[in-house]
Amino acid sequence: MYNQNMQDENQYNEKIAQNIRLLRKKNKYSQEYLAELIDRTREHVNRLEKGRETIGFSTFIKLAQIFNVSLDELAGYKTN
Repeated sequence: MYNQNMQDENQYNEKIAQNIRLLRKKNKYSQEYLAELIDRTREHVNRLEKGRETIGFSTFIKLAQIFNVSLDELAGYKTN
């Protein structure tokens, strides 16, 4: 059961990472610019996009607002 939960969490993080990268590029934002918007470093954004960093809830909300998408869309549960 534990291994399945870890796999689910990894898939979740990978989907969010992919969505952050796609939305950043769609909006033509650099990693540096997005980092400024969410008050983080470019390295932090890079780790988020590679799924190497678990996203905090406040950052998750900020990104949804910046990209003008729902939390469900950012998480990969819903698409327009």
